[in-house]
Amino acid sequence: MTDHATDHRLGGLAPPRSTPEPRWRALRDGLFGSKPNAVLTLLCLGLLAWAVPPLLRWTLLDAVWSGPADRCAEAAGACWAFVGEKLRYILFGFYDVDRQWRPAAALAILAGMTVLSALPALWRRTTPLRWVAGWSAGLAVVVLLLTGGPDGPAVPTERWSGLPVNLLLATVGMIGAFPLAVLLALARRSPLGGVRLLAVTFIEVMRGVPLIAVLYVATLLLPLMLPSGSAIDKLLRAQIAIILFVSAYLAEIIRAGLQAIPPGQHEAARALGLGYWAAMRLVILPQALRTVIPAIVNLAVGLFQDTTLVIVIGLFDVLNTARNAAKDPAWLGFYDEAFALAAVIYLIFCVLASRYSLWLEARLRRGG
Repeated sequence: MTDHATDHRLGGLAPPRSTPEPRWRALRDGLFGSKPNAVLTLLCLGLLAWAVPPLLRWTLLDAVWSGPADRCAEAAGACWAFVGEKLRYILFGFYDVDRQWRPAAALAILAGMTVLSALPALWRRTTPLRWVAGWSAGLAVVVLLLTGGPDGPAVPTERWSGLPVNLLLATVGMIGAFPLAVLLALARRSPLGGVRLLAVTFIEVMRGVPLIAVLYVATLLLPLMLPSGSAIDKLLRAQIAIILFVSAYLAEIIRAGLQAIPPGQHEAARALGLGYWAAMRLVILPQALRTVIPAIVNLAVGLFQDTTLVIVIGLFDVLNTARNAAKDPAWLGFYDEAFALAAVIYLIFCVLASRYSLWLEARLRRGG
């Protein structure tokens, strides 16, 4: 049937076809559609015209890209030769140059496991036990590489430094906090008053103190509480503190997702004969977690940034190795370049996490 015949059968009235507005027109309306927008646009353009040229001169035009430190002392721009000289130290810290392949391999394994775990295509094909076994084996290899074993000299955790420390603390922190957060979220919604009170107390106490205070307690006070002669590794104490701290925030995020599920889903699960835990695992939690993906990714980004606080307990992440690199007498004072590199590293990881969140939301919205 032709379009003319269709229009005739509909009474001669064809549905209007909306044409998408050109992008340039939408951009124009957004920037200059009203007087306040026009004023703000002009102010931003003026600010960019004032700030961008000097920044370009410092970063590109007047920068020193190679050569000794003496050449950088006479330049008016950035000394990227310092970054080239200290890049390995900033990324891998105190490891010897001939053994820096170990933290590099550990970093690659952590990044690879994180990427594989983030692929929805593997979620249904792999059972939870396989995920646990895979992550346990991967983390065991990472620890083996970072400790120097089995064929190298032992490297204590106090000398673990650089980007692997950031990624290890953030990754294990989120993975370790997730099951605990789910239990806390369910306990806070429990009809049992005692269970609910314990969950609320833990969550509010952890959310009421800063992470730096939790790290201090785990590092300074916890050893005093242990029996004489017993000790827990400093990095392990920091990791446990981060897991407990993150679990409180993650529990509130998951609880918000649980509250967004309509009661009809619970009734439908009961009508199918599912018990409480089966209903939560198969019906309620998958929907709840889908609604709070942005909040979970935001928490992961914040955790990755907060790992720099481990400097207060004597551990060196990538930000602190960058600062320490600028204290080298041969390259003294190039803090701007060191912090710029650290900022770029943090920016890359955080932008990738943000884009993944948008991609995952769109995929799940399509029913993937």
